[in-house]
Amino acid sequence: MIRRLKRWQAALCVLVAILTVTLSNCAQQAPTPSTEGGNSPSGSPAESTALVFGSPGDPKSLEPGNVEDGNSLYVQQQIYDRIVDYKDGSTELEPALATEWSASDDNLTWTFKLREGVKFHDGTEFNAEAIKVNFERWWDPNHPLGFRDAGKTYAIWEGLFGGYKGDEDSLLQAVNTPDEYTVEFVLKQPFAAFPAAIGSAYFGIASPTAIEQAGADYGIAGSQAIGTGPFKFVEWRTGDRIVLEANPDYWNGAPKSQEVVFRFITEPASRLAELRAASIDFTVDIAPDQLSELQSDANLKEVRRPPFNVGYLALNPSYEPLAKKEVRQAIAMALNRKQIVDSFWSGLATSDGQFMPSSLKQYQDANLGDYEYNPDQAKQMLADAGYPNGFPLELWYMPVSRPYFPTPKPIAEAFAADLQAVGIQVTLNTKDWAAYLDDRYKPPGYQAFMLGWTGDYGDPDNFMYYHFGPGGTKDLGNWENPEVFRLLEEARQESEESERAKLYAQAEKIIFDEALRVPIVHSEPLLAQRANLIGWTPSPLSTESFETVSKS
Repeated sequence: MIRRLKRWQAALCVLVAILTVTLSNCAQQAPTPSTEGGNSPSGSPAESTALVFGSPGDPKSLEPGNVEDGNSLYVQQQIYDRIVDYKDGSTELEPALATEWSASDDNLTWTFKLREGVKFHDGTEFNAEAIKVNFERWWDPNHPLGFRDAGKTYAIWEGLFGGYKGDEDSLLQAVNTPDEYTVEFVLKQPFAAFPAAIGSAYFGIASPTAIEQAGADYGIAGSQAIGTGPFKFVEWRTGDRIVLEANPDYWNGAPKSQEVVFRFITEPASRLAELRAASIDFTVDIAPDQLSELQSDANLKEVRRPPFNVGYLALNPSYEPLAKKEVRQAIAMALNRKQIVDSFWSGLATSDGQFMPSSLKQYQDANLGDYEYNPDQAKQMLADAGYPNGFPLELWYMPVSRPYFPTPKPIAEAFAADLQAVGIQVTLNTKDWAAYLDDRYKPPGYQAFMLGWTGDYGDPDNFMYYHFGPGGTKDLGNWENPEVFRLLEEARQESEESERAKLYAQAEKIIFDEALRVPIVHSEPLLAQRANLIGWTPSPLSTESFETVSKS
C-alpha cells in the first residue's frame, strides 16, 4: 500500500497581473522575443474585451506539423485552419479549407475541393499549391522548405502515416493538384480515417511565402506564424505570453473578440489564483483537488472537457533491466494505480488496463482485465528475472501540467514510492518541456518517463497506431512486434466495424502483455472560466478555436 501524498495546496499570494489591451498592430512585423514579463501597459483584462487565456506553458513552436504538445496546438488552432475541422464539442468532421471531399472507388485517392477567395494573413492567396507545399514539406525529407538540416523532424507525420516519402511504410504516395482549388492525396492502401487524421490540430496550413521568408526559424519566438485562421499572430514574449489579434477578413466571419492573450502560468494553483483575481478569463488543466475551491466562487464556473485521453508510464526496453518483459510487468504490478488515481484526481478519472479510453469501448477487449496490484509478487518476478535487489531507474516526469497528469511531480513521487517498495531505486528527473519531448527520441532514450495522449480524431487508430505501429515506438528504442504491426495495419484498411474491433482487441491483448506504455489514467479534464465568459465549448480533442468566445 502506498502512502498517500499530501494534496498539493496553493500557497501563492495572488499577483494581479496588469496586461495590455491597447497593443500596437504589428502583425506583419517580426516581434522581438523577451524573457521579461513585467512590462505590461495599464488596463486590466477583466475590464477589457481582450480574451486572456491561462496556458500551462510556452508552446514548443508555432510551426504546424512539427509539434506534438498541447501548448503549441492551442495557439496554432487560432492562427491556422486545416483542410477539414471538427464540429464544436465533438469528433464529427465539418468543412474548413475544403468544402467537400470524397474517396475513389478503390479508396486509394482522396479528393478535396477547396474554398475559394481565402487569403493568408500576409495577403497571399490560398490555393491547392499551398496545400501541396505544406504536406510535402512534412512528408518529403528532401523538400527545400522542410529544413531537415536544421533539426526539424515532423515526427507526428511518421506516427500517424507510417513513414516519409521513400519509406516502405509511407501511407502517402503523392499529392496532386489537378486545378487551382482541387487537391488529391494518393495512398498506398485504403485508410478510412484519412480525412479525420489530416483534420487533426497538427496540420494547420501555413503561408508558403512566409515559410520561405523565415526559413528554418519559421514558427519560433521572434519569427513569423502566418495562417488563414481567425486570429493573426502579433508577438511572442518567451516565458510570458503570446498575443494574437482578430482577423477581420476571416472566411467564416470575424471573431467575437478583437484580441487573445495567451499567458504562460505553469502551476495549476497559480492559474486558479489568477482566474479568481480576474487576471485571466479562462484556463485549462486545473488540479482536480481544486474543484471544491472552484465551485465555492460565484464569479467562476467549472468546465469539464469530455474525457478522451490516456496518461501512461513508458518503460523503455532499450534499458537492460526493462528489456525483459517480466520486469516491465513487475513494475506495472508494483504500482498501486487505482489508489494513485483516487489520491490525485478527486473522482475525475478512472484507471484500467485499457490503453484506449472508454469512449472507444466498442474496439476494446472486454476480457482484458487489469494489472493486479501485488508488490510481493512483483518482488518475486524481479528476483526470477535476475534482479533480487532491484536496480537503479531514472524516471522522467513532465515539467508542465497536462489533462492526463495535472500535477506531474507529486504523481511521479507516488510512482517512485511504490517502486522503491519493491527494491527499484528511482531517481526523478525533468527538464524544459520542448527538450523533454525531443530528447526522448535521442538513442537510447529515457529509461522510464511519464507522458500521455489526447485523441486527435475519434478513431482507435489514433491511439493504437500512433503509439505502437511502425514509426510509433522511436521513444521505446524502436520496439517492434510484427504481429502488432500487422493487426494495426489491417485495422486501418478494414471498413467493417465488427472486424476492426476484433483486430484492435487482439492487438491490445499483446500490448497489455508487453507492458511498454502502462496506462495509468483516463481523466475528465477540469477547466475553468470567469462567469462572464460566453461561447467557450471545449473539444474532446483538447484544442478548440476561440473565434466564438467573448466576454459580457
